[in-house]
Amino acid sequence: MSRWWGLAWFGLGGALLVALAVPGVLDPFRLGLLAKYLCFAIVAVGIALAWGRGGMLVLGQGVFFGLGGYAMGMHLKLADAGPGELPDFMVWSGVERLPAVWVPFANPVFALAMVVVAPVGLATVLGLLVFRRRVRGAYFAILSQALAAAFVILLVGQQGLTGGTNGLTNFTSYFGFQRFDPTHQRGLYLAVVAVLGLAVVLVWQLMHSRFGKLLVAVRDGEDRVRFLGYDPALVKTVAYAVAAGLAGIAGALYVPVAGLFSPALLGVVPSIMMVIMVALGGRHSLPGAVLGAVLVNYAETSLSETFADRWQYLLGALLVVVILWAPRGLAGLAADAWAALRPRRPAPAVTPVETREEVPV
Repeated sequence: MSRWWGLAWFGLGGALLVALAVPGVLDPFRLGLLAKYLCFAIVAVGIALAWGRGGMLVLGQGVFFGLGGYAMGMHLKLADAGPGELPDFMVWSGVERLPAVWVPFANPVFALAMVVVAPVGLATVLGLLVFRRRVRGAYFAILSQALAAAFVILLVGQQGLTGGTNGLTNFTSYFGFQRFDPTHQRGLYLAVVAVLGLAVVLVWQLMHSRFGKLLVAVRDGEDRVRFLGYDPALVKTVAYAVAAGLAGIAGALYVPVAGLFSPALLGVVPSIMMVIMVALGGRHSLPGAVLGAVLVNYAETSLSETFADRWQYLLGALLVVVILWAPRGLAGLAADAWAALRPRRPAPAVTPVETREEVPV
């Protein structure tokens, strides 16, 4: 029955998101904002697998989000500049020749491949190195957070290569489509919805497969799984790499949706916010993770519009209240409410067992 309920909620949610793209329902600006929220929802789905199912507190997803975003942004900047020309920020920085690392990204196939290959490859190498040394818990969280901080410092320090603090900006088109065309904006939004749906299906299948059960076993008793002949490091690395790949895809989609990509979207604080989104919605629930990502981003946008100088405090207070009173997130509250409202089945009557008296001989 729970499987059918999951399919019903998946279909209802997908239909609602598609209906919002109908002309006249949302204006292009609000539709673009929702597309940004859904990009972070894709990241949240991966975190739900790595953290909710695997127990790995990933505080460095901004790194993988950034790798995917910069891979896409580099191609789009070269496409906007035209053959033989330099991107605008390189001209302003005094660069006279296109850096060698940028040259392959002129090919769209290579750029799209690197959106996935770069974050998955880095996560695989990092996971194998860290998990084989049995680094876990708070130590793994701190290590991933330090990686995010180092990544931002590297990007900011390479003005002529990465755009520095400003990053990559002023995108006007993507693969022949115009960013400011309302029809193309709706098409891009629907593409984000489709990728989010595929990500949910992929992670749901992994969670309910033999691999998902093994991942839970590693989370709850890593040493016991090792004694049974399995390699916990490999299991955790696969989950970590899948989460990284989804973050890279989300970053690549964010570039044409937002029209820019800067180090301000990466680093320690954005990575922590990605985890908070999942904690708010419920890290053990995929719908909860998606809902948490949308609600946190919507709250950030709404509060910043109304309270320009105090919205950070209000958002922080909202998150503290929810986490203190709902440690399992909004999905946990919904599950408790459903359990309270659902009529309980009466316990089956216990038939007394007849005893046979022993007859003395």
